[in-house]
Amino acid sequence: MRASKGMIIADILKLGEGIAPLFMQAGLRCASGCPSAQRETLEEAGIGHGVDVDKLIDQINAHLEAQGA
Repeated sequence: MRASKGMIIADILKLGEGIAPLFMQAGLRCASGCPSAQRETLEEAGIGHGVDVDKLIDQINAHLEAQGA
């Protein structure tokens, strides 16, 4: 399964190991257990934190492909 910016953050994190560090590198600390991760989409979090969501999605999906997910 591929990640999309309309997905809930918690659901993206469940797609595979090693995704949380990508969130942290992008400046989204929500990967460390923030309650917002359970209800906020990646796009919403990106807007709120000034993160290039399209770039992050590309990184996440490239990571998942490399992991064979």
